Order: sequence, then structure tokens, then C-alpha cells
Amino acid sequence: MASSMETRRRSHPLPVMNDNQRSHHLHHPNVWGDFFLDFRPFTPTQCLSMKNKAEVMKEELRTMIVDSGSVDLPQKLELVDTLQQLGLDYHYGKEINDLLCGIRDAGDEARDLHTVALRFYLLRKQGFNASPDVFLKFIDAEGKIICNDTKSLLALYNAAHVRTHGEETLSSAIAYTKDHLQHAMEQETIPPSILLDQVRRTLETPLFRRPRRVEARHFISVYERMSTRNETIWELAQLDFSILQALYCEELRALTLWWKELQLQDHLSFARDRMVEMHFWMLGVLFEPQYSYGRIVLTKFFTFISIFDDIYDSYSTLEESTLLTMAMKKWDEQAAEQLPGYMKFLYSKVLATMKAIEKDLDSQGNKHADYVKKLLIDATKCYYNEAKWREESDTPVTVDEHLRFSVPSSCCMHVACLAFVVIGVSRDTIEWGMTYPKIIQASCIIGRVINDVASHEREQERCSSERNVMSTVEACMEENNYTTKEEAYRKLNELIEESWIDIIEEHLKEAVGRPTTPVLEAVLNSTRMLDFLYKDKDAYTDPRALKVVVDSIYVNHI
Repeated sequence: MASSMETRRRSHPLPVMNDNQRSHHLHHPNVWGDFFLDFRPFTPTQCLSMKNKAEVMKEELRTMIVDSGSVDLPQKLELVDTLQQLGLDYHYGKEINDLLCGIRDAGDEARDLHTVALRFYLLRKQGFNASPDVFLKFIDAEGKIICNDTKSLLALYNAAHVRTHGEETLSSAIAYTKDHLQHAMEQETIPPSILLDQVRRTLETPLFRRPRRVEARHFISVYERMSTRNETIWELAQLDFSILQALYCEELRALTLWWKELQLQDHLSFARDRMVEMHFWMLGVLFEPQYSYGRIVLTKFFTFISIFDDIYDSYSTLEESTLLTMAMKKWDEQAAEQLPGYMKFLYSKVLATMKAIEKDLDSQGNKHADYVKKLLIDATKCYYNEAKWREESDTPVTVDEHLRFSVPSSCCMHVACLAFVVIGVSRDTIEWGMTYPKIIQASCIIGRVINDVASHEREQERCSSERNVMSTVEACMEENNYTTKEEAYRKLNELIEESWIDIIEEHLKEAVGRPTTPVLEAVLNSTRMLDFLYKDKDAYTDPRALKVVVDSIYVNHI
């Protein structure tokens, strides 16, 4: 799931290998150990006190949101934007939607660029298809933006990143505002301030693409320094973050016990041991407290997926991969008899864990527990199909040809669809997701390509002459006759941007024949996490890259 899916072109199949002959890349060891078995960020008494206080403050804030209908447009927009960045908006879904509906119905009444841009951004983020024509009054005859205010241009830069295909005004706005903001930073015309921090952070990752909990943790510290902060909102944000932090640590305690009892690392030392990082990944998909058990399910499932990835991608022979795939399809203990020892041990643990999950989901009234098994079997089939293809292929491939195999084996569809299962959507919605509709296909492409770019140099360094690596980067270089990897990176980044536009476009479509916006949020969140984990390096494979941010979410107090 999280390593580069390599296409190794060989002139002949590899011989069957014993354990001493296998490619055995040593990943960085687990950086957490049993830390979460005993760690508690707060005592039970403190947690109860925080929850009681938060309940009172949530109602105070609810009244404030409802009453904000009478304030001017900039104040309404700032309130919604603040609640979203602080991670409090999930408590007020109806109130915020009603507020934004009123803003949409009132039309474009704003005169300044900052307000127009923030209105456009928040409406599109909510799934309302606001027109980009609202920006035409800020563009002169030469196509330049009539504004030099950094705060306004920053808002426009974020707004332009929720564009759809053909919206050239917004594409041009991205180029113009990016140049302006970068120049302002280089010339140090923005004094050290909250604004400078926001500009730097936004140029790294536009606001729409940032993971919710990571952004909440960061913005709480930013909001603290703002002279305009509302004390009730700020205090509630701290309480809410701390309450969720305690819940996440309880989940990790249960998961650590489960992982220790499996004893898989004694038999699968070649696989990445990343249970904590996987939980962080999955809370990025579903962070709300009501999905606590769902996060545990997602973490267990994709911890196994990560192991399967390492088996199919770099450890097993094709013959062993065939046996494992057949055994998964049979889903029966007797099917393990033909497996080599390390696979047999894993297989029994997988079946036991998945059957326990299905039983738990059934007892909770979830009518679609059977999809847990279906999705896991499908994932192994995807891994096998790619493994077989890379064993047998001996000709160069285009990026599109590569993606036909490597997109399914990215398992990004499986993240979204298992999230659908645990939040209790309809069977039709789950089946819709499994057909790789455009929004999920685009998410998978982003995951596959950004992963390949992040891990390209590492994979090239560790490959041998017998195993020629062929990722989407190598396919892009061959297809376009590029001589440097940097050229391929730039070309693939264009594909990533096009896929983000596809996601926005699908997000804004009328809800006919596809799920509503709250369900699509799981797809958006999944894509945001992929961008976060792989933008600069393969942070899942190297857990040191995530240590600081994981500490900030689970360990450090606000």
C-alpha cells in the first residue's frame, strides 16, 4: 500500500528462493514500541471534566453561529473558516451548512478581493458550485490582478485551488499569486508574523489539501496569537483537541495489545512495522469520535495490507504469490496448508482478525460487514495481478499502461470503501466506490504517482541489475524520452494537479447517482493524507519523518 509498486522487467522468471536467498531490505525499526500501552495524556478525571466543560461551551458556540446570520458577510465567512481550521466544524454541520446556504443565496455582495475569495473557497469546499466570474472585476485588460495586498492574494491562491477543468481565470490566478507570494517572501516584504507563516505553509500545501487534524493542531497555536481571537472558540478548540487526543491514545493502547499478541514481527521481519503510523493515517480519513471503532478496523485492515504489500512487492516469489492469492480467495484455514511457513502464520492471523471484526460489526448492527473480507481479498488480487504483470512484462510501458495495474494495487479505493463500510453507508454506495468512479480513480492516481515520485530514488538505489525497477517515473521518462528524473517529476506533477481538478469537479457535481458530500469527504480526506505522507518523501516507510507530527497529535499537550 505504501511502498512504490515496482514494475521489474526480466528476461526470464526468477528461480524459487529459500529464505537466505531472498531480497530482504531492512526497513527502519518501529520507533514507538509499547509506548501507548501505558501512556495517558490525561487522567480519567481530567477527561470527564474536559468533556463536561466542552458540552456547555459547544452550546454557547452553537448560539453564536446561529446568531451570526445577522452580522456582515466578512464576519460570517471568518467564523466558518476559523471553525473549520480549528477542527470544530464537525460539531456544527447543519448550522454551518445553513449559514453557507444563506451566503450563497444572497449572491456576490462583496467588494474586496479577500472577502470574494474566501466566500468562493468556502462555498466550493461545501460542495456549492460558485461561479469564478466573481473574480473578473479584479482583473484588468491585460489579465493582471488589480491587487497587491498579500492577505487577499493568499486567499485567492487558496480559492483558485478548488478550480475545475476549463476555469482558466483560476489557473492564471494560481500562477500570478504564487509568483507574488514567493517574491514577497524572497524580498522579505512580509514581516515575521502570522501572515508570513500562512504564506509559507500555503505555498507548501494549499489549504484545501491539508489533513484536518494536522491543520487543527497547527491552527490552534496560530489562533492563540491572533488579536481578533474569540476566547470561547479558542478554549473550546483546545478542549476538543485534548478530548480527541485522549480517545486516540485509548485506541492505540487497544491496537498495541492486538499487535503484540499477533507476534507477526517474529515471522515477518522483512515487513514494515508501522501500526502507530497507520492509525495516524486512518484518523486522517475519519477523525470524528463516533468512528472510534471504525478507526481501529481501518488500522488493523491496512496494517495487514501493508504487510501484503511488502510480501507481493519485494519478498515472495510469483509461485508463492499465486498460492497466497488462491488461499485468500478460498478464505478457509485448510487453504493455508500449501503456503510456505511465513505466509501460513500470517494467513491464520488475518482470518482470525477479520472474522472478529465482522462479528463486532454485525453485533453493532452494521449490515455490510461482509465487505471487510471482500475488500481484503480484492486487495490481494490487485497485488497479485501487478506482481504477475511485472514478472512477465519485457517491454517498456507508458504511464497510462502502468497505471492500469498500479492504480488498483495502490489500495486507495480500498481505504475509501472500507471507510464507507464503517460509517454505515448503503450497499449501493459501497458498490459504487468499488467500481473506481472518477473521484476515487483520481484519488488513486494521486496516491500512486506521488508515492512513486517520493520513493523513486530509494527504490533505484536498492535495485540490482537482475531487478530493473519500473515505476511511473521510469515509465514517464521512457515514454517522453526524458534524460533526467526531474523532467519526469514535473510531468507527473501535472498529472497529480489534473487529478485534483477531477476530484473537485466530482465533488461539485449534483448528487444524482452518486453519494452526497459527507461521504465524499472520506475520499477527500484520504487524498489529503496521501499528499501529506508522500509529498516530500515516503514518510510511512521512514517513520522518523512522521515522529514530530505524530507526537503533536497523540503525545504533546496543547
